Amino acid sequence: MTDTQPYGTPDQPRLAVHGEAHLEVDPEIAGLTITIATRGPDRHTTLNDLTRRNTHALDLIKSYGDTIEKLETSAFTLTPELTRHGRGERIRTYHGTVHITTELTDFTTLGELTTRLADLELTRVDGPWWSLRHDSPAHSEVRRRAVHQAVTRAREYADALGTTLAALVELSDPGADHPGPGYGAPGGAMAFRSRGATPEPAPALDLEPQRQTVHARVNARFIMTPPAL
Repeated sequence: MTDTQPYGTPDQPRLAVHGEAHLEVDPEIAGLTITIATRGPDRHTTLNDLTRRNTHALDLIKSYGDTIEKLETSAFTLTPELTRHGRGERIRTYHGTVHITTELTDFTTLGELTTRLADLELTRVDGPWWSLRHDSPAHSEVRRRAVHQAVTRAREYADALGTTLAALVELSDPGADHPGPGYGAPGGAMAFRSRGATPEPAPALDLEPQRQTVHARVNARFIMTPPAL
């Protein structure tokens, strides 16, 4: 039923406020994106080389056991590179890539794994992408604080009018009726190594976790006891 009195009445005056809260907490997950590349004179050779490199990278990541929360292959490509040959074109070489995404929960091993992956031939590492779990207690806590601030603000307004709150009419997230698109994760570090002689193993990177900002905002409507103006 449509609310015909959105602003209340003299007998039931309404009060609309919003509550807002911010928290800074340590991240719970670190994500890495690994791109493995290869090239070869023919399709079969390129596929074999890419398969070998992909298996090596996956085995390396899996060797970290329970610290790996997620491991996925997100994309695979095999592309012929064409070149002019007389009046036509012919295949000059093949390029192959595999994209792997992984998430870790143990940040003490993150620097070591990142370095070892970046030390592989023709391997690019992007990250880390710091984040919280969807069910992180930080989300619940910041929402509770936002609601508490909304109630406190409403009571302050009512007190300024010499009255009190009578009832809660509505509590909602901003844009709850028309949710907008989400936003992406922030950028991170990047590394790439080309073919060549195998150097001494690089020392583990010292990666400092990036604090995460959690934000919540709520809209609230209350009915007040009629003030004596």
